[in-house]
Amino acid sequence: MKALILKELGQPLIVSDTDDPKANGGIIVDVKAAAMNHRDVWITKGMYPGIKVPIILGSDGVGLYQGKPVIINPNHNWGESEQYQSSTYHILGLPTQGTFAGKVRVDADKIRPKPEHLTMEQAAALPLGGMTAYRALMTRCQARKEDRVLISGVGGGVALFAFQFALALGCEVWVTSGSDWKIAKAEEMGAAGGLNYKTADWKSFGKQTGGFDVIIDSAGGDGFMNLVKLCNPGGRICFYGGTRGNISKLNPQIIFWKQLSIFGSTMGSDKEFNDMVDFVDRHKIVPVIDSIYTLEGGNDAFLRMEKGLQFGKIVFNIQ
Repeated sequence: MKALILKELGQPLIVSDTDDPKANGGIIVDVKAAAMNHRDVWITKGMYPGIKVPIILGSDGVGLYQGKPVIINPNHNWGESEQYQSSTYHILGLPTQGTFAGKVRVDADKIRPKPEHLTMEQAAALPLGGMTAYRALMTRCQARKEDRVLISGVGGGVALFAFQFALALGCEVWVTSGSDWKIAKAEEMGAAGGLNYKTADWKSFGKQTGGFDVIIDSAGGDGFMNLVKLCNPGGRICFYGGTRGNISKLNPQIIFWKQLSIFGSTMGSDKEFNDMVDFVDRHKIVPVIDSIYTLEGGNDAFLRMEKGLQFGKIVFNIQ
């Protein structure tokens, strides 16, 4: 089969023929489309522990099994508790060979029918980002229709899913971004408004919006304190990433006086994956596709994500 392979850290990926995977008690899915996550870029830079090369990256995928279109749950060994993942939890694409290939081996219980309203490329965009967003918004923050919601860093895959899920709930949704054009695109999709965090007047933004009941963040960093200040009493903040570094300068008085809840979250359980796909199917949500590449264009796709140029998911069409 053909695959996009990382053979050396810090070096361009290569497209090469490689052996088909063995089922080894699982099943083989003929991959038709796969999508990128920031995780894939960070792996190429050695920013994860225990990386062994060569490796086929990719956690998101959709394909055919016994001739029927299926979407792949990237989870391995979430564990028995819905509250947290097990110590052996991992996902497709490291250390398990991933979806940037013509075929992928998965456990038989990790596939389900592709939502009929989605194309192969749209469905491929869904698994990891959709599951992560669903857990953060729905499980951890328990978002409700009456909530006013803020999504930071709109344009990234998880952030856009959280944005779309909150809109589907009927929430009033606002966004932040470092790019005015990304805020404008979110407004076209239904956002009530947005704030460019590079030129932010957080105090005025709080007055303009009336504060937030739920905030979904991927950045952390010193700016996290601004999110705390934007929370309404009883507000919930969930962060699933830390691209801006460690959180400091938190004022505990604001947190306890407002009765705030701050959650960390990552990935999601098998139940949350299935609940997320059901939610997408029920509300006919369509993932936002930024661009579609062939495997031969893989390094261009990685560069686009590394530069933060995307709005939505970057997808590989695999034939």
